[in-house]
Amino acid sequence: MNFELELSKGEFSIPECTICKKIVWPPVEFCNYCFGSVSLKKGNFEGKIIEFSRHDEDYFCIVEFENTIKIMAKILKIPEKGQKVKISKCGISNGNYYFYVN
Repeated sequence: MNFELELSKGEFSIPECTICKKIVWPPVEFCNYCFGSVSLKKGNFEGKIIEFSRHDEDYFCIVEFENTIKIMAKILKIPEKGQKVKISKCGISNGNYYFYVN
């Protein structure tokens, strides 16, 4: 399991325990619940905006995936709380994760 390698390729994956199926966040090699190994679940995941903010002309939001994972993402249109979104772009720049949703 290498979450950062996949993210650097522009792929968002959800780390999941192979034994208890618990979502493991932040991503690590072993489950913090049962110590099972973690694999990456790939897909086009839908999340929900739970908060958002505006800075100048840019909007940023906190998006929750799988009722567990929360990430900060940039959105190009005016967001609404509860709005369903998907990751449109992601990666690593200067050692920092970035996410865009639409």
